[in-house]
Amino acid sequence: MKCDFLIIGGGIAGASAAARLSELGQVVLLEMEEALGYHASGRSAAMFEENYGPAPVVALNRASADYHSTAHGGYLTPRGFMLVAGPGQEQQFRDDIKELHLDEISFAEALQRVPILNANTVTHAGLHEAAQDLDTDRMIQDFAKVARAAGGSVVTRAKVTAIRREAGAWQVEAGGEAYVTKQLVNAAGAWVDEIAAMAGVEPIGIAPRRRSMARLPAPGGNDVTQWPMLMGVGESWYAKPDAGKLLVSPADADLVAPHDAYADDMVLAEGLARYEEMVTTPVTRVESNWAGLRSFSPDGSLVLGPDPDESDFIWCAAQGGYGFQTAPAAAQLLADLVGGRVSELDAATRASLSPERLR
Repeated sequence: MKCDFLIIGGGIAGASAAARLSELGQVVLLEMEEALGYHASGRSAAMFEENYGPAPVVALNRASADYHSTAHGGYLTPRGFMLVAGPGQEQQFRDDIKELHLDEISFAEALQRVPILNANTVTHAGLHEAAQDLDTDRMIQDFAKVARAAGGSVVTRAKVTAIRREAGAWQVEAGGEAYVTKQLVNAAGAWVDEIAAMAGVEPIGIAPRRRSMARLPAPGGNDVTQWPMLMGVGESWYAKPDAGKLLVSPADADLVAPHDAYADDMVLAEGLARYEEMVTTPVTRVESNWAGLRSFSPDGSLVLGPDPDESDFIWCAAQGGYGFQTAPAAAQLLADLVGGRVSELDAATRASLSPERLR
């Protein structure tokens, strides 16, 4: 099969890239699993918090906000985001509310929103009303629909086993099929450096880091649907309502090899203990748990655009924990760079996302 763009990886990075690059040529998207979004993208906390992340990520968040609000009927629903701190955490709290642009609120106001907060341990609280839930499943499927509508193909169960450069084109073997493409897009998540090495391109030092999650019954039988997302200072844990339950994460970021991740029981227990310290309702049952691998570059920002040494090898990598909220603007930047178009993002932001910065 021949195409203009062969995209490896069917998470939100690959799906959004497929949608935008389909405006420039024939696209084929390869995913090694049975469905799109199987790994980190399918295990996301699914929030849009505009001020979350380093400066280049925040720039992408803000450039994506209109798309999240309006495209395909919009993907956002109100949630809110609350930061809580305990004794001895005041300086970290001050630093966090400044970085995240939160409004400090009283304990009484915080308790009104989350009635299980512990008055003996919660000494400070901050709130951002504008944080919202993202419909991540619909978003990834909509990006795939855009690519298919433009004549593109989405191929699952297509694990890449060989890549070589021959006669000015990329020759790729995946899922027992052979593909020939002008430009190869590396959107393989935790596996991006492995794909680069397979292609003979210098890896960029991507670090896959595990993030674990537990699903709990609604604490104390409360209706949690209107509660904001909660986070401990320094992102030491977080909790988020989900379908009448509560998702709690230790906010772990342990470096691991690329694999189909699962939660570490001890790490999960320690995170649940940090959450329990701040509430009055103990954790008595965990209904399920899982983990995903968030992939980070050495400086924590995304890597978007052609490789400086191999211009037909295109990075769409290192989404970290920001993949969905940055996807619209990140994919647009990728297409603008590949298509030689002027980007709406400023030069400093583009430079801070370029693969060249990591060479």
